Amino acid sequence: MRDLARDFLGDRLREEAEYTLEKFRREPTASPLLAAPTSLSAKVFHHLYVLRLDGEVTTSHPTWLETLYPLLDGGEDALIDVHRQGNHLLVYRLPFSIAGHEGTLIVGESFDRVEAGLNKLHWWIGLIAGLVLLLLIGLNLLAVRAGLDPIAQLQRQLEELRQGTRKRLQLTMPTELEPLITQLNRLMDAQENRLKRSRHAVSNLSHALKTPLAAIMQAIRGQRPIGQSRRAKILARLEDMQTQLNAELRRSRIAGADSGQHTFPGRELASLLDMFRTLYPDKTFLSVEMPEAQVRLAMERQDFMEMAGIVLDNAGKWARDTIRIHTTASDGLYMLVEDDGPGVPAEQLARLGQRGRRLDEGLPGHGLGLSILINLLEHYQGTVEFQTPADSGLRVVIHVPAA
Repeated sequence: MRDLARDFLGDRLREEAEYTLEKFRREPTASPLLAAPTSLSAKVFHHLYVLRLDGEVTTSHPTWLETLYPLLDGGEDALIDVHRQGNHLLVYRLPFSIAGHEGTLIVGESFDRVEAGLNKLHWWIGLIAGLVLLLLIGLNLLAVRAGLDPIAQLQRQLEELRQGTRKRLQLTMPTELEPLITQLNRLMDAQENRLKRSRHAVSNLSHALKTPLAAIMQAIRGQRPIGQSRRAKILARLEDMQTQLNAELRRSRIAGADSGQHTFPGRELASLLDMFRTLYPDKTFLSVEMPEAQVRLAMERQDFMEMAGIVLDNAGKWARDTIRIHTTASDGLYMLVEDDGPGVPAEQLARLGQRGRRLDEGLPGHGLGLSILINLLEHYQGTVEFQTPADSGLRVVIHVPAA
């Protein structure tokens, strides 16, 4: 601000000096009157004048002449700060040449009052800035306190969750924290679903194993000798128990959509196809379309391998010669597996996937694979559709939506 005031006053002094010289060009005899203390210019503008014309020096303030006299020797116009006895004078020097006359004109004005006004203004600005700063600090403290209040609410509700008095987080949060609350609720939902699956698996195992175990224990405790036929029945029941146990373990390993894991369906499908081509060397697995290797799917790797493995294994068992696989992963996952086997009558398609139900006993199995597939897809909000193509075989269409 001081520099701005100095430049403004300097421009005014320059304009006054140019005005004085222009008047001197029109009236050469008026130059002494312009510099006199009683001149109109001195009274109106309160300026100090020093004029040297052809070696003769006149001034409107003789007390400053000794200080300003050395400045008359400068060869170019300039704005100069002059200090004397605590006074600050701002002067503008303008050399000139008019009608063969050489001279130098100095026009000056006191800068003390301007500096005094600036000092007063600085104090006011400092006072106002201090008040504004205190106000901002107060508002900032209020904003921080208001911003931390939802965190305190979150802490209280988390403690209620730990104590079992609350099942979900329900509070109004800033936009920045809404994803955090959503993810915490999803995590709790996933934990609850896993607990339900575990309880369901225990219940299923208890129901499925209780009767066969009782029968086996009764047979072993009895006095009757265990013949070959009874031994075969006991072995069959043990195999059923092992199958049921393996199926429930496979269901319990389902991670679900909230696991936060990803897989690369193109890479995993290529690996699975290599394995099934080795497992079924007399069958042809044709991959019509496959996702690119870098495409990711929001599904845990083991879940994807389980899902694709069930479908490909069934197709390999029932196909006569060829299995076609068509897979895209642009918007979620679309997987189509079609075989040229005997197929399934249209009226029995709805029975596919029912737990423990097999439509054909000609090949080994327990009817659990498709039920596990449907259960797995439910955890990813996916769907599976069984179709009978016009020619023959079975077509399985799987869709897993994007996360």
